Amino acid sequence: MILANGVVIISLCLLLFVAGTWWRMQTQLTLGEDAFRRGDFSGAVAGYESTLHMYLPGHPAMEKASQQLWNIGELNERQGDVTRALIAYRALRSSYYAAKWLITPGQDWIKKCDKKIAGLAPLQTVR
Repeated sequence: MILANGVVIISLCLLLFVAGTWWRMQTQLTLGEDAFRRGDFSGAVAGYESTLHMYLPGHPAMEKASQQLWNIGELNERQGDVTRALIAYRALRSSYYAAKWLITPGQDWIKKCDKKIAGLAPLQTVR
């Protein structure tokens, strides 16, 4: 009986943890999307980055936030704003490093960002 109760309690705790993380992830994604629509660079990057920090494997918000950060980086790169492009690429890369536990997720995104950062960092001007 004690073992059964323990299993139920642990299962319930895990379910609450995943549900809470799922909700916070979706909330941060929405905040990032709203900020992006308003043209708020900092708010968009912060929202998408926070989404990735919530890391739940297989959650569709992970790919969406990653793609949006990549798009922000490319948009700023095309506009000639190397500093903002680097901020977006570094936010994307560091978010996956921050989500590391048994593995480091997002290896493809990390590699893509490393290439962009290596190419753009020398072009960054100090203001």
